[in-house]
Amino acid sequence: MRFVLYLILLIAPVTVLRAQQPETAIKALLQQQTRGWNQGNLEAFMQTYWQSDSLVFIGKHGPTYGWQKTLDRYKQSYPDTSAMGKLNFNLLEIRPLSSEVYFVVGKWHLQRTAGDLEGHFTLIIKRIKDAWKIIADHSS
Repeated sequence: MRFVLYLILLIAPVTVLRAQQPETAIKALLQQQTRGWNQGNLEAFMQTYWQSDSLVFIGKHGPTYGWQKTLDRYKQSYPDTSAMGKLNFNLLEIRPLSSEVYFVVGKWHLQRTAGDLEGHFTLIIKRIKDAWKIIADHSS
């Protein structure tokens, strides 16, 4: 009996650590995204997205498919650092759908001299080749 209890106490922290690692990586991904945006670097911001024609971004203009088309849409909507402002995320929920796929809900806020913008987002984030990438983004 002591052996079983000892084994559980030994394994439990490892299990908890494994469960936290994806959430930590996802938070780091979104911090990377914020840094790129706040530096006025849309290409750095887009490195957090899956570089695939299967990427889907849904915004106020409807769905955009593909990494390059999503980058082009961002460049059109935010042509300079003044239009971009400073980005801040508030994460509301990070929920595993599987060990390799997570559902994320949050709020975004842009502080700008032309007037602040804000809204909500849902993301599907997937581990692809040992890196977490946004494969679907619905921001409104």
